[in-house]
Amino acid sequence: MARFTLPRDLYHGKGSLAELKNLKGKKAIIVVGGGSMKRFGFLDKAIDYLKEAGMEVSLFENVEPDPSVETVMKGAAMMREFEPDWIVSMGGGSPIDAAKAMWAFYEYPDTTFEDLIIPFNFPTLRTKAKFCAIPSTSGTATEVTAFSVITDYNKGIKYPLADFNITPDVAIVDPDLAETMPAKLTAHTGMDAMTHAVEAYVSTLHCDYTDPLAMHAIRMIHENLKPSYDGNMEARDKMHNAQCLAGMAFSNALLGIVHSMAHKTGAAYSGGHIVHGCANAMYLPKVIKFNSKNEEAAKRYAEIATALSLKGNTTTELVDALIEELNQMNRSLNIPSCIKDYENGIINEKEFLEKLPEVAANAIGDACTGSNPRIPTQEEMEKLLKACFYNEEINF
Repeated sequence: MARFTLPRDLYHGKGSLAELKNLKGKKAIIVVGGGSMKRFGFLDKAIDYLKEAGMEVSLFENVEPDPSVETVMKGAAMMREFEPDWIVSMGGGSPIDAAKAMWAFYEYPDTTFEDLIIPFNFPTLRTKAKFCAIPSTSGTATEVTAFSVITDYNKGIKYPLADFNITPDVAIVDPDLAETMPAKLTAHTGMDAMTHAVEAYVSTLHCDYTDPLAMHAIRMIHENLKPSYDGNMEARDKMHNAQCLAGMAFSNALLGIVHSMAHKTGAAYSGGHIVHGCANAMYLPKVIKFNSKNEEAAKRYAEIATALSLKGNTTTELVDALIEELNQMNRSLNIPSCIKDYENGIINEKEFLEKLPEVAANAIGDACTGSNPRIPTQEEMEKLLKACFYNEEINF
């Protein structure tokens, strides 16, 4: 028996933000990030629509990129005071992920973060509020997923929280919001979406319900990401839909070790963060080569290559063609090929090597590892991470 869960309602297309005026409730809290939603006027629109729906509105602002446990607790405390029956979060993945975790602590003040990091261990939500998610970036797809990523900065670890309870009730996928993204964010979030779709397609939990979503998303991202990056707004709008389809796939098929590695390297080093989408983009070609030792995974990567009209006469040739195509996409988006070159070398080599055994162990223990087609040993994970640092060939 398997499960397939999506938001009950998904509104999409230009101007769909106006659907907020049709929500039924008394109080809504809006959770937002650093200011782009305010700067471009979308926050004021959202407030006006909710007031038009007859609701009292409160704001929780300035959720940071890679939100912390502390931010989540602050937001939950504000919710307990305000007592909303709708939590509306708009912006990139960070404010929406933070709001999902706040929701749990709002409804269950006595629960602990340690309880929630156990996959599929959330208490039953919707005892006090429903959830509406409105993405402004075309990548995380958190508006349709059962996931939230929260960072414990004391431990330097990103935790993916996973539970169907935190799949939003309503998603509003309005491309107007994504048209404000700068080029670099467009590149990183776009390759995050590509990684979601590819990992979902080869996941050990893929099924007939997730495969068409993942494959169509891969085709759309392959066709539209570079034009979107170059400023083509029609392609940008298509990317907003594509990333959402990828989210529907991976929320139900789960992910793999590209994400495990990105989660556990993201906040591990003193030099700075490795942005999640960029980490995925750098690691994906290496992981495909590693996973292709698994016959079933290789066959499915070859299916992706064929769908993208890449050339190859054998499974191995098709897998290699897919890897080269992803490397080429990264180059065209100004994404570095390895951690060593990331942001002009902010990750210190000595620190990377010192922390390698611990980061590798944490990556193996990540919630995304279990559905990867090939489970790495400690030694293999260390070699994989080193290959991603130095841009080395994968031959193991």
